[in-house]
Amino acid sequence: MSDHPTAAPAPQDENQLIQERREKLKALRQIQADGGAVAFPNDFKPSHKAEQLFDHYQHKSTEELATINAHAKVAGRMMLKRVMGKASFCTLQDASFGSSAGRIQIYVKREDVGDEVYESFKHWDLGDIVAAEGVVFKTKTGELSLHASKIRLLTKSLRPMPDKFHGINDQEVKYRQRYIDLMTDEDTRRRFVARSKAVSGLREFMVQHGFLEVETPMLHPIPGGANAKPFTTHHNALDQQMFLRIAPELYLKRLVVGGFDRVFEINRNFRNEGISVRHNPEFTMMEFYAAYWNYQDLMTFTEQLVRDAAIKAGDSLLLTYQGKEVDLSQPFDRLTILEAIAKYTDAGDNVNDAAWLTNALRKLGLTEAKHQLSTRSLAGLQVMYFEETVEEKLWQPTFICEHPIEISPLARASDTKPGVTERFELYITGREFGNGFSELNDAEDQAARFHSQVAAKDNGDDEAMYYDHDFVRALEYGMPPTGGCGIGIDRLMMLLTDSASIRDIILFPALRRES
Repeated sequence: MSDHPTAAPAPQDENQLIQERREKLKALRQIQADGGAVAFPNDFKPSHKAEQLFDHYQHKSTEELATINAHAKVAGRMMLKRVMGKASFCTLQDASFGSSAGRIQIYVKREDVGDEVYESFKHWDLGDIVAAEGVVFKTKTGELSLHASKIRLLTKSLRPMPDKFHGINDQEVKYRQRYIDLMTDEDTRRRFVARSKAVSGLREFMVQHGFLEVETPMLHPIPGGANAKPFTTHHNALDQQMFLRIAPELYLKRLVVGGFDRVFEINRNFRNEGISVRHNPEFTMMEFYAAYWNYQDLMTFTEQLVRDAAIKAGDSLLLTYQGKEVDLSQPFDRLTILEAIAKYTDAGDNVNDAAWLTNALRKLGLTEAKHQLSTRSLAGLQVMYFEETVEEKLWQPTFICEHPIEISPLARASDTKPGVTERFELYITGREFGNGFSELNDAEDQAARFHSQVAAKDNGDDEAMYYDHDFVRALEYGMPPTGGCGIGIDRLMMLLTDSASIRDIILFPALRRES
């Protein structure tokens, strides 16, 4: 091996390449104008995908294939091309997967396709959409291929595909131009197929358990259902301020009041907050509500639901996330906030000492100016200490239960434990995946909690809830005992596909506008 690296060839100017391709398209348009072939034909129907051909014929010998004389019609993006004298090869990629990653080699011979077509083929570019028809065979090297009797250009590609697609410099391109990412990276395609299968599986699971899928508004006159900062807009016809949905909760519970005992929605939510590897301003959740369930029922059901999604997405309950094992087959742990602090920290009895907690939080970097530590109740300080010291340690699936009333304005208070609610959060890999609780169905209690939220908003809390008069009115008609839960679909898909960033499992994540 040489001690001196070989210099890479100077890249050809992309604008020049695009111009050359435009000239080729111009020539195709002229041929059509002169009564020849259509520049962008749409009359071709493939009979097979590459994966099907490999499944059917890969195990057969050259002699068997010659006897079978299997005919096929395929189409896809031309990813490779090797032009020789009177015979050439190209590789087409379609939407399938399999052992060939959706690719099939095409053998193109001048005497089979004709001089005119062959000459045209030699000038086709990588990225072009090509159709081929012929007989399945194996080359001398044993590669399953299609011996073309016909080959056609279906779509002229005007932009050259990237030669290489890796590295941090290309990461934004992968997100911003997802179409390039999909056409060049099989793992990306598989990841989004797995997401689709998992979401479809969630929907199927819910329907099988008697839940009715519903759709609720995305434009709300009053934002509610979560503590979050909404996106605001203005409805011209109604001449009123509107808000993009932060959660569908209050509408779904109205449906329970109306008599639908089990409802769910796979919904888009919008929150005008930070962007990170865990947060996108537009994200997907599934919320579901069941009459005559409590938070214990919800935890049992959620555990089953997560396992079912994992099987649908990847056929296994033993996952690996960022190099570390996650076991979904074992019973999910169930701990209160105080039990979790006791298990994962050395706080001991200090967990009930507000002064000690305040000092500990200051040592962890929290400040009075930003976090108002001096105004926090003991329960509030305990939650903050849990978030700072315990959350990241909850790698295996764990339900954290019994959150304080003050941070759970829509949850039913415990009948046996003062100051806490019948609420849980599901943590996996140190992240929150779901939030559920026995729903508050006491209209007067709900009104009082809304008033407390309004007071918090008046004191500068942008994420505090508004008072929703109509929701209180609905509760006044009477809502049966109900349990409700929200599952973060994007975070669940991060886990099931071993994706480090939420942008990896959202087809088109939010990005700053191109300059």
